[in-house]
Amino acid sequence: MLNDARITACFDREVAALALSGLSGARKTLPAKLFYDEEGCRLFRLITALPEYYLTRTEHGLLREIAPEIVRAVPADSVLVEYGASDEAKASTLLDVDDEATGLPLITAYAPIDVAGQSLVRLRARLRRDRPDLIVVPIAADFMDPITLPSSLAGRARLGFFPGSTIGNLDPLEATRFLDRVRATLGSDAQFVIGFDLRKDPVRLLAAYDDADGVTAAFNRNLLVRLNREAGADFDLAGFAHRAVWNDAESRIEMHLVSLRAQTVRVAGAMIRFTPGETIHTENSYKYTVAAFADLARAAQWTVAQSWTDPARLFALQLLEPEGRA
Repeated sequence: MLNDARITACFDREVAALALSGLSGARKTLPAKLFYDEEGCRLFRLITALPEYYLTRTEHGLLREIAPEIVRAVPADSVLVEYGASDEAKASTLLDVDDEATGLPLITAYAPIDVAGQSLVRLRARLRRDRPDLIVVPIAADFMDPITLPSSLAGRARLGFFPGSTIGNLDPLEATRFLDRVRATLGSDAQFVIGFDLRKDPVRLLAAYDDADGVTAAFNRNLLVRLNREAGADFDLAGFAHRAVWNDAESRIEMHLVSLRAQTVRVAGAMIRFTPGETIHTENSYKYTVAAFADLARAAQWTVAQSWTDPARLFALQLLEPEGRA
């Protein structure tokens, strides 16, 4: 159990409030945004390289193939606005594309948006070194909140970018609201490139979220480590197991932490009781068909200008435009 002095030193009121809100309900939940402390980011990078986790390498391959087609359709001196940009790995695929006539980059400014302020500081430093001519304007914010782009980017054509199938972590109503806010931020003449995972054999899906090496399990349980550190909690990690399940009716993978016994856990001074087998629902990852995602986009007043999938139809990227775009 944490002593009171350590709790006071490490206590984060926002993290504690999020934890208590989710854990006090009839069905216990934790928001997926809490995954991404420093250790969570490290573990997720390991997950993306796992043989079972096809999403990242499939999307990278597809992006490399279609990046020239996307970028050469945007005006010169455009800004790339990336949502959830903890690093520049995927954005670089688009930033690398030059104008065929002049050999100059078509995207000359980059606005990465992420809650991880320190990651953005490191990202900016790397790009200052590697791409000194690129204007980099990091925005430290939760991309689920309304965002106004800095005035320094005014007058530039805007290409939004949301890779990684992160849209799948939002339920359809949340996803529609997010897409609506993106449209408001980017403007009526913008374009938006978004990646999403496709429905497929549940056996393959489950393997991607419950790998043989246990990295995803460690990533899931790291939520409890973070709450112990930042929310005055005293979770016993050995008392919880990782579980991934396929919910066919909702077309989503669910991740849970399962209580292995009856136990009581302190969180920010509150006592949270668990029965054996009770779970904390930590993440959803919705899987779409191409047509279903187009319907979702239309609900937020976007139209699909173009759609791409890899040859195995594991993953998709779509280029969206606001309805009525000139």
